[in-house]
Amino acid sequence: MSMNTTTAPATAAAAPAWYEFALCAQTGADFFFPEPGNSLREAKRLCAACEVRTGCLEYALANDERFGVWGGLSEAERLALRPRR
Repeated sequence: MSMNTTTAPATAAAAPAWYEFALCAQTGADFFFPEPGNSLREAKRLCAACEVRTGCLEYALANDERFGVWGGLSEAERLALRPRR
């Protein structure tokens, strides 16, 4: 399942285990998937306070999420974490 266009999973059964406790589940998707050029600062601030941030980041890396803020990191920051091939 790719969640790269919205923070809400298509069905409750499809949601990762950490999602139920994620702060982003209580916030609109536009917050974590802003238009190009808009600030990611507030989304990152919310992520920093989230108790499941690590699980979210692991999910994003494992599922090659290319858009939005996941686990407190932007697309470019997650790309930098990927191993070079």
